[in-house]
Amino acid sequence: MFTGIVQGTAPLVAIDEKPNFRTHVIEMPTELLPGLELGASVAHNGCCLTVTAVEGNRVSFDLIKETLRLTNLGELALGDVVNIERAAKFNDEIGGHLMSGHIICTAEVAKIYTSENNRQVWLRMPNAELMKYVLHKGFIGIDGISLTIGEVVNNRFCVHLIPETLERTTLAKKRLGDKVNIEIDPQTQAVVDTVERVLASREATLAAAMAPAHKD
Repeated sequence: MFTGIVQGTAPLVAIDEKPNFRTHVIEMPTELLPGLELGASVAHNGCCLTVTAVEGNRVSFDLIKETLRLTNLGELALGDVVNIERAAKFNDEIGGHLMSGHIICTAEVAKIYTSENNRQVWLRMPNAELMKYVLHKGFIGIDGISLTIGEVVNNRFCVHLIPETLERTTLAKKRLGDKVNIEIDPQTQAVVDTVERVLASREATLAAAMAPAHKD
């Protein structure tokens, strides 16, 4: 599990490209290296990846076909930078919200409004069906960053970024058309899906009760 509080950024220093498979090597921030072992979980732009090799401050991760399909990691090139968070430990402060590191889709940067000490970013989701999980003042994970949802309009929503977020993460460098990884809040998803199932069950029961009886 993760908290959505980005601990640092790391440049991509090597890529081993294979059909529907990639190995990424990043230069891990020194302060995040203690205790890092093979098999540990590290979020890259919010996507949970497993450590496959540690050589000094160079750490390797494998990306399978599904990861490349659902996230923006397959679009990265050498020198690109990713947001990094190590897996949360018991008794860690949850400064953001609990996140699984499971990316549901990518969203496109549609608009950026900048004013003194503030930035508003509008994102376009790939389909309207996912918008049922995007609620005003709800939580969402964007490239691994826990953020509060602002306005919601059709298949778009916005987030407001403070200087600290822009300083500590890669969001300050995003431009129109860029893709960001999206993780919806699991609690929101559970509530929405449960309500849908209950309503569907009630409607089915009501329809069956109102259906005319058939005589043999």
